[in-house]
Amino acid sequence: MTGNDEFMNALRFMTIVPVPSSDTATPTDWLSRCAKYFPAVGICIGLVSAAVLLLAGNIWGPDIAALLAVAASIVITGALHEDGLADTADGFGGGWSVEKRLAIMKDSRIGAYGALALAFGVALRVTALAEMPLWSAAAALIAAHAAARITPVFVMNALPYAGDTAAMKVSYSDVPVSSHEIRFALVVVVFALVPLAFVSVPSVISGLLLGAALAIAIVLWARKLIDGYTGDVLGATEQMFEIGFLLGVAAVIR
Repeated sequence: MTGNDEFMNALRFMTIVPVPSSDTATPTDWLSRCAKYFPAVGICIGLVSAAVLLLAGNIWGPDIAALLAVAASIVITGALHEDGLADTADGFGGGWSVEKRLAIMKDSRIGAYGALALAFGVALRVTALAEMPLWSAAAALIAAHAAARITPVFVMNALPYAGDTAAMKVSYSDVPVSSHEIRFALVVVVFALVPLAFVSVPSVISGLLLGAALAIAIVLWARKLIDGYTGDVLGATEQMFEIGFLLGVAAVIR
């Protein structure tokens, strides 16, 4: 696959943006190969969310602007990561064995743990954004969406896949992301952090530390309870980093 094909695969996987199909056959390691573009897709999502925030902030107050900005990111991603967070919360909270936890995570119905995780996740992101000045919040959105989407890359390399690849609707092979692909993704994340760094370098550090702490907690929990990761765990990790990052930034900037 070319770099353009890989970016389009990442965009197709992480958003509802209509992407033309490729003329070339999709290899089984497509997810690992396009993972380096996850932060770049995150920048695109962050830009849309930030634009909604700035527009709404000039019409309504910070609370409504923050809510609409978060809603915009959920719409453009088709609630992909939120779905992962809810399923992970239900599986880890309600299952008593590895097999039961994986079965619950595959169930499309949402339970009490998942509903609570979604509610708290959205509420924390909205309130964190509302605590910041408008332009600072916009910069934080771009940084958060890019940085949070590199976390699945590390998880895919740190843990084995715990799901049933034969039951997946798309072809997939558990192949690690290479070191040079990770370096590319990190460069994209650094680029996305620059606008926020102009506002406050300590807020960037605080956001990265708290986001990483919450993401690592989910990864360790996944390793303990299912001895690996699934797509839902990747989504939950992204969400936890995004929540932690925004809370860390707000703690400094406000």
